[in-house]
Amino acid sequence: MKIALITENSQAAKNTIIHEALTDVALPLGHEVFNYGMYTAEDSASLTYVMNGLLTGILLNSGAADFVVTGCGTGMGSMLACNAMPGVFCGLVIDPTDAFLFGQINDGNAISMPYAKGFGWAAELNLRDCYAKLFDGERGLGYPKERAAIMAKNRGILKDLKAATCHDMLTVLKTVDQDLLKAAVAGERFAEHFYPHCQNEPIASYLRELTA
Repeated sequence: MKIALITENSQAAKNTIIHEALTDVALPLGHEVFNYGMYTAEDSASLTYVMNGLLTGILLNSGAADFVVTGCGTGMGSMLACNAMPGVFCGLVIDPTDAFLFGQINDGNAISMPYAKGFGWAAELNLRDCYAKLFDGERGLGYPKERAAIMAKNRGILKDLKAATCHDMLTVLKTVDQDLLKAAVAGERFAEHFYPHCQNEPIASYLRELTA
């Protein structure tokens, strides 16, 4: 699985801590991790929590990533922005129980975490435990397991509902504020990570033209 990490500007100084915790868990499980930044608080390309959502939508709808790990101070803003995107189902994960239940019940494709609120001593241990509960083993099995079938049915209903209420991602890219879009894909390693893994040529072509 291709896992993308996106860090918002107010928490950019913690990117290294978050990235190390994620890779420590994900790589031994056979997953790939792509760090889209921000990498430091001084990065020239700055990501707001709104841009986190837009970038998440681009990565998931293009196939450049299978799962996105993002967040902000409380995790709320990035979660809301992510869920505004077509095809994105983002949960707020604060502790390992959240991670486990989100993976087993909702089986979404993105999580948002609080990197300021409650982020204190041993925070990196909580990150590792959350990622382990999320990425180790099969997701979507249900909890409790006897309710697995109805949970899977409801996930399908939610997916259909979102498809009915959202535009496709290419339409989003063409109609969203273009300066906002340019800023969201301005990270120094965006092209390096994105284009080799993108599986949607119309999205790739539009972004190439936009940033040319």
